[in-house]
Amino acid sequence: MTRRRKGNEDSRYYYKWLEKALGDLQSARILLTWGGDRMAVAFHCQQAIEKALKGYLLFRTGRHFDGHNLTFLCRQAAMCDDRFVEYLDESAALNNYYIETRYPTDLPFQITETQEYAILHMAEDMFRVIRQELYAAEEDPHGTE
Repeated sequence: MTRRRKGNEDSRYYYKWLEKALGDLQSARILLTWGGDRMAVAFHCQQAIEKALKGYLLFRTGRHFDGHNLTFLCRQAAMCDDRFVEYLDESAALNNYYIETRYPTDLPFQITETQEYAILHMAEDMFRVIRQELYAAEEDPHGTE
C-alpha cells in the first residue's frame, strides 16, 4: 500500500532528513539512559536509519525513495557506494523493529538489555558513516563529530 497525498510534502533537502534521524537517535539514547521502553528505543533506532538512508539517497540520486524497508534502502545506497554492502545485515536486523515494536502481537517479542545496546550501537554506527559521507567536504552542521 502506498501513501496517497496531495503532492509530495517530504523535504527535498537531505540535511533535514539527517536532522530528523539525529533526533530519533537522541530520543533512543534518552530512553535507554532513563529506563524507557526497550521497544521504543528499537523503533527510534529503526526510524533514525530509515531517515538517514533516505537523506543519503536524496543527496546522491536527487530523488526520494518511498517505503520503510531498510534493506532495500541500504541496497540502493550500496549502488552509490560499496561501503553500504557491509551494512546489509544490520539493516535487515533493524527492519525487525519497524512493525513489531509498535503493535501488539500474540507471538512473544522481547528485547533484552544487551540487544537494546546492540541496536543502538548499530544505528549510531550506520548514522556516523552516512553523516561522514554527506559532510566529507564541509563542516558537519549537527556538530556530532
